Amino acid sequence: MDVPIPHWPGELLDLGDLAVHVRSTPDGPREKALFVHGLAGSATNWTDLMGELSGDVRGYALDLPGAGYSPEPPGGDYSIAAHAAAVTALVERLGGPVHLVGNSMGGAVSVRVAATRPDLVRTLTLISPALPDLLPRYGPARVAMSAAPRIGEWAMTRLRSLPPERRIRATMAMCYADSGRVHPDRLEDAVAELRRRDELAYAGPALVGSARALVGEYFRRGEENLWRLAAQVTAPTLVVHGRHDRLVHPRMAVRAGRTFPDVRLVLLPHAAHVAQMEYPALVGRHVRLLIQEGARSAMPDVAGAKYPQNPWNQEDTAIVG
Repeated sequence: MDVPIPHWPGELLDLGDLAVHVRSTPDGPREKALFVHGLAGSATNWTDLMGELSGDVRGYALDLPGAGYSPEPPGGDYSIAAHAAAVTALVERLGGPVHLVGNSMGGAVSVRVAATRPDLVRTLTLISPALPDLLPRYGPARVAMSAAPRIGEWAMTRLRSLPPERRIRATMAMCYADSGRVHPDRLEDAVAELRRRDELAYAGPALVGSARALVGEYFRRGEENLWRLAAQVTAPTLVVHGRHDRLVHPRMAVRAGRTFPDVRLVLLPHAAHVAQMEYPALVGRHVRLLIQEGARSAMPDVAGAKYPQNPWNQEDTAIVG
């Protein structure tokens, strides 16, 4: 097992009403990409994918407010709309538009940004995006339970009584198809980070607040519903699902294909919920194609040329153009 690359350096950026911690790859490429992590994640979820794409884009990965090294937001607002506002402010600070990439809850946040601020998003990549799916499943049911009033706080207290190593291994077993692919150095990093987070008074409320906000989005009606927002996205969109995802069912790719106006679907047969961490080179290859398409968006038939109609034309992925 190869030694993983170090996590990219970061800094705290003042965005006016709030501050966020942002990790970035070295300056060089003209194009910029911004990576948005999921629930209970952080900017380090993108380390390897950012490395894969460092020759194509300058990558930025933020810790959403209250996550990673970002402080809690003013008023403790962990709503999807508030997270989207933080992402929007960061893109404006970076000088967008950017290639926006989101995983899980970060995918939901990214859909909202792409729909409401199309001027800031050149392409959109969603990896197992947490878009509303009301059919019961074990993983989402656990998130919903942890978001329930008082139960979430009780669950956080119980969790903190467990050793960090046990909690991290349970999380990886849920998010990876094969947690044996996790390098021991990455496991050690995650345990150390969890120990640090356990000492922060706002870490528990940030996780519970974000979980509640995400569950709330599943029941939102009207124009603000995430699927309705998805139908408004004008940027070329790549949706990646892992066949073994226990949190977001791969069947949601079918609905994504019917909803996003300009979409390519990729199913990874051996991945689960965090494909960018399990198979960064493979995911990077598909994101790179989308970035190249975004850079040549004036060409009318690029999508057809790059994403063939035959969904079973490669051994490692199923692609629907």
